Amino acid sequence: MQEQFCAIPQSGKCPCYNVGDEFILCRNDERDDFWHMGAGTLVKSGEPDEDLIHSPGTAHAGADGVPFCSEAWDAVSRYIYTALQSGSIMHGCMNDDKVMIACCNDGTRPVIFKIEWIDVE
Repeated sequence: MQEQFCAIPQSGKCPCYNVGDEFILCRNDERDDFWHMGAGTLVKSGEPDEDLIHSPGTAHAGADGVPFCSEAWDAVSRYIYTALQSGSIMHGCMNDDKVMIACCNDGTRPVIFKIEWIDVE
């Protein structure tokens, strides 16, 4: 698909994320990470793959505390917002109402996200 349709035919995997990256977004009296697209929320970084190509639209992601490219944020933000509001993320669709599996919209380099509501006292 990349060779047939992409401006960069050998785009490869998404350069914005590594397998094992972990982000924790908070919403409390001190922080509200949702309204900053999760900036500064990376708590664990996975190992990057070699020779990944950044397209103009993804060059900023992962740099300067910006963890989400716009396509990924568009796909996962509604679930993150629901979890931050302490709501059931996808009642009846998942085995656990506090977990959602979502995917970004990049058709040739999709990234799968596990979104989990974690209770913190």
